[in-house]
Amino acid sequence: RSNKGIVITRDGEEFLGYARQVAQQYNLLESRYIGKEVKEHFSVSMQHYTFAVQAFIKVAKELEMDDYEFSVHETKTYEVIENVKKQHSEIGVLYRNEFNREALSKIFRENALEFKPLFSCDIYVFMASSHPLAGKEKITFEDLRPYPNLAFGQGDNNSFYLAEEVFSTHEYRQSIKADDRATMLNLMIGLNGYTLCSGIICNELNGDEYVAVPFDTDEKMEIGYIKKKNMPLTVLGEKYIAELKKYKAYEETEK
Repeated sequence: RSNKGIVITRDGEEFLGYARQVAQQYNLLESRYIGKEVKEHFSVSMQHYTFAVQAFIKVAKELEMDDYEFSVHETKTYEVIENVKKQHSEIGVLYRNEFNREALSKIFRENALEFKPLFSCDIYVFMASSHPLAGKEKITFEDLRPYPNLAFGQGDNNSFYLAEEVFSTHEYRQSIKADDRATMLNLMIGLNGYTLCSGIICNELNGDEYVAVPFDTDEKMEIGYIKKKNMPLTVLGEKYIAELKKYKAYEETEK
C-alpha cells in the first residue's frame, strides 16, 4: 500500500500464479465430470501382435465410440506387465513357452497377476513375400543363416526371458533390434530380414507383402493374456478375449 494505491507484492504475484492453475484445473474437472456421464474406459497392452490389434479394432467397431475411451499399447514385455500391474491396462497379451515359463510365472506371482492361456501355436518364420526363402515348405536355422534375424528391443529390461521372439538365446550370424512394428516390416523388405513368431497374419492390417513359413521345430508358443489376480474382467474385457480366442480356429485351420 502506498500513496499511489495498492500494489501486489512479489509473493502475491506468485500466489496468484498458483491460484490461476488451481482454478483452471477445477474448470477442466468440472467440464469433464460434473453434469456429464463419465465415459467407460478400456485399455489393453500387448507384445507386437497384429492379431491383438485387429481384435481390439473389432471390439471398438461394435461399440458407440463416443461412449468410451479406448487405449491400446503395443509395447515391450516388461511394460505390458507393468501396465497390467498398475491397472493402466485391464489386459496384457503375451506369450510363454518352455523356455520362459518359469521366469514369467515368478514375475506374475510377485505382481499379483495371473496368466490365462488362449491357444497354442506352431512357430513360423515371418518375412517379406519377396524373400528368397518365401516359397519353401519348411525353413531351418541353416536356411536362415545368411539373413538378419530381427527382434524387438526390450530396453533396460533386456532379459532373454522377456524377449518377444522364441530362440532368443540362439547365436545368430546377424541380428538387428527394432523398436516398432513398422520398422520391423521395413527391414524385412529392405534387408531380407525375418523374425520367428506365431505366424498369424492379418492381411487387413499388414497387406499381402508378408508371408509366414513353418519353422522346422517341435516347439510351441502359448499365446495368452495376463490380468490382475482375482479381479473379474469387465464386459469390454470379455468381448476382447472372445475376439482373441477366434484366432485359435485360425491356427487349427493352418494345420
